Amino acid sequence: MEHYLDNSATTRVCPEAVQAALDAMLENYGNPSSTYTKGREAKKLLDRSRKLVAGALGCDAPELVFTSCGSESDNWALLSGAEAMSRKGKHIITSLVEHDAVRKSAEELERRGYEVTYLKPDHTGAIRPEDVCAALRPDTILVSLMLVNNETGAVTDISAVSRILKEKGSAALLHTDAVQAFMKLDFTPKSLGADLVSISGHKVHAPKGIGALYIRKGLRLRPYIMGGAQEDGRRAGTEAVPQIAAFGEAARIAKAGLRENIAHMAALKASAADGLKAAIPELRMIETAAPHILSVSLPGFRSEVLMNYLEAREIYVSRSSACKKGARSHVLESIGMEPHLIDGALRIGFCRYNTGEDVAALIDGLRDAHQTLAHR
Repeated sequence: MEHYLDNSATTRVCPEAVQAALDAMLENYGNPSSTYTKGREAKKLLDRSRKLVAGALGCDAPELVFTSCGSESDNWALLSGAEAMSRKGKHIITSLVEHDAVRKSAEELERRGYEVTYLKPDHTGAIRPEDVCAALRPDTILVSLMLVNNETGAVTDISAVSRILKEKGSAALLHTDAVQAFMKLDFTPKSLGADLVSISGHKVHAPKGIGALYIRKGLRLRPYIMGGAQEDGRRAGTEAVPQIAAFGEAARIAKAGLRENIAHMAALKASAADGLKAAIPELRMIETAAPHILSVSLPGFRSEVLMNYLEAREIYVSRSSACKKGARSHVLESIGMEPHLIDGALRIGFCRYNTGEDVAALIDGLRDAHQTLAHR
């Protein structure tokens, strides 16, 4: 029996999203920019899906632009956001624990002549608002901080960062990568005080290849992809209507059960944490606020060996972000974790489909791995 516990890497597409994509491919297959009937039908589906995702996020539909993924949304927010504000300064604040989509965009901005301050996280991977305040300068034009860290589950208080910007009279744009927070925490762009918010479909039971960027009303960003006038002239290229339709359905369902899903995932995480501590006393754990991400480490063991052992039992976890493809976690290094703990780290990601049986299988699997592999 399969026990999939790597939902922070990607999620199983829910049946409703599959059906929505299938219908879009077989029935509403017109180009939404075409003016005849099939095009108008596709445009109607596109508009409906945008409203569904925007409703789940808590913004107006025109503030949401569809992208190919969270990484594109991050790239666009940083590169075009900095360009839009460049007349007011060239200082940017981000952190050492951001997703590579943000880190590499920041590095590209440095090559273009911007100055970037990389804030150090606390021991969980969260960024302290007071550190943002200390780094803020008159020429700061952009602050980009992840809402939920994709490796540890640490939650950064973006609302507090927004309040600091306002209190200091800063003109800086505030961007948050909310890919791991969307439909896992109860928030809206307004509650965060964010100007730009990145989200992704495949983390919420929609297919891969679809994301979105919230752009606050009144803020104009230069298109990241140029060509046609799609997405109100903000992102060129024929819209991926099947993926967008699936994203809409997945977002609608997730929003309807948001509180119940959060409570369910949090209960599974707590049960796993308690069970693993009892089964393996020397296991180390990072305690964080996100309901769906649990980061643990078995000192003296290698992550790859543990993952292979679990995979033989059809239990699937990861060592860090899937995007790292085996490289050592910069997040765990940045929070000061010792090398031998990083080498034995595992990330466990829960979703609404997980059950107590998955947790029990995980606990049994890691306990047996600890006992069996220790004697080799």
